Amino acid sequence: MMRIELLFAAPDQVWRQTLELPEGVTAGDALAASDFSRLFPEYADPAPPIGIYGERCAPGRVLMPDDRVEIYRSLVFDPLESRRRRAQHKAQQSGQLSRD
Repeated sequence: MMRIELLFAAPDQVWRQTLELPEGVTAGDALAASDFSRLFPEYADPAPPIGIYGERCAPGRVLMPDDRVEIYRSLVFDPLESRRRRAQHKAQQSGQLSRD
């Protein structure tokens, strides 16, 4: 048996669960064995995006002892678009300040 931790950052809380699972278990198996889909049905689509220590992986990835399986939420916004808007806003403010 080996220890696996699952982690999910919901908008208002961080959920963690530690499981003791047999060697050879996959990330998808760990997710299925957890309480995640019962506690967060709105995020538990058939295959939510997952990763191990910040690196995205497939559900079929075999886990190692003490791996942390992270369950990711969909992005609310596009980070690239957000950066563009901030840069445009900053440029507009700089232009207004220099004219005064």
